[in-house]
Amino acid sequence: MNRLLDWIIVGGGPAGLACAIEAKKRNLEFWLVEKGCLVHSIYRYPVNMNFFTTANLLEIGGVPMIISSEKPKRVDGLKYYRRVADDFELPIKYYERVISVKGQENDFLVQSINQLDQEQEYRCRRVIIATGYYDNPNMLDLPGEDLPKVSHYYSECHPYFQKKVAVIGGQNSAAEAALDLYRNGGAEVTLIHRGEAMGKQVKYWVLPDINNRIKRGEIKAYFSSAVQEIRETDIVLSTPEGAKTLENDYVLAMTGYHPDVVFLEKMGIEVDPETCISEHDPETLETNVKGIYLAGSIVSGKMTNRIFIETGRFHGEQIFKYFSNEGEPVSAGA
Repeated sequence: MNRLLDWIIVGGGPAGLACAIEAKKRNLEFWLVEKGCLVHSIYRYPVNMNFFTTANLLEIGGVPMIISSEKPKRVDGLKYYRRVADDFELPIKYYERVISVKGQENDFLVQSINQLDQEQEYRCRRVIIATGYYDNPNMLDLPGEDLPKVSHYYSECHPYFQKKVAVIGGQNSAAEAALDLYRNGGAEVTLIHRGEAMGKQVKYWVLPDINNRIKRGEIKAYFSSAVQEIRETDIVLSTPEGAKTLENDYVLAMTGYHPDVVFLEKMGIEVDPETCISEHDPETLETNVKGIYLAGSIVSGKMTNRIFIETGRFHGEQIFKYFSNEGEPVSAGA
């Protein structure tokens, strides 16, 4: 594509959509490029998941989110963001993975591969990276982590019926997976966590539930413990009482996620190796590469509890308020 676009937005989650809405309002030329389906990360959430927040805090573009329950469910979120994309007639390329961003402000070349394995190219003046972190799990780096029985994602309980399942982690995803497996999946659940107790940031209605299941022995828990090795039919733990070997059919490593650091660094963006936070201006969200901006949870690196949909949905407004309606930059604070 030889035409010089105003923007390419990489990532079709809520933050990417919010940026696209702001560009659309200004009649700018752009494409939003998404490697999967719309709001792909939400699509991959557990099937019966409830959001932590209320519906109004998931809204973008002034479009109301109407639901029948107190907390929106995954299915509510998917339906809502489909409606937003339709209402604003956003130009979106689905199932197209951006593989590189080269060049400089006013002359970027964005290269991608679509679902037919065809290479695509776009020229644009500026780029927004809103790719989140959900596709990049924090690996355990253990022997056996590459076995088919191991997953870093949890969708639903049915495949684990009457199986021995180890859930690694102590935050929301681990707690909710363990509860769903126990209550609805008919699985024998063991939870393993390095901490002395479940994390303090577990949802307030989930925390007493998981703690009570552990207290009653309905979910076996090993705290201050870690998995040392994963094998075909068992796992080896280090515990305060010493090494233990447990029979095991499946392992769910709910250990968190991080941004695609390699992808960012290839653009020239400086990334802190400890936090995975990219160098950026907190006011404009522009990175150290002039003309490349960040939006959504990718801004917080590994600190995934700092930015949620509720706050990332404002990043589009935050970025575009430093541009005129004609797409020209204005000074921060002007």
